[in-house]
Amino acid sequence: MATSIKNKIKSIRELKNYTQEYVADQLGVTQAGYSKIEKGKTILSFAKLVEIARILEVSVEDIISFDSQRYFKSFNSVKGNSNNGGIIINSDDSEALKQLYEDKIALLEKLLLRTEQELERYKEKFGNF
Repeated sequence: MATSIKNKIKSIRELKNYTQEYVADQLGVTQAGYSKIEKGKTILSFAKLVEIARILEVSVEDIISFDSQRYFKSFNSVKGNSNNGGIIINSDDSEALKQLYEDKIALLEKLLLRTEQELERYKEKFGNF
């Protein structure tokens, strides 16, 4: 059974350990709006697909042709992987992983700041509880 574009986008996003919030922020939409894309409730234009591909750091062709079954089969056979499916991290991978965590931390800090700002607005509007 063919996998839909929405499922492929979600799979790639999850493999890159990106949150919906991160992708939504990069697209300039709300998390709920982005969620509708992944659920197929919003018609995905080609221009939006190009933007999502840029954010996920893949090509549109990579999204269209993405096959998770093939990905995991090739992943387990990389470099003669004989560690029963364990992850092999080389120096390039560790740098990429470090960058992903730094990006995730930056996004979480940004979300925390927004939450604190929103809390202050509520306090100004409704007073302290």
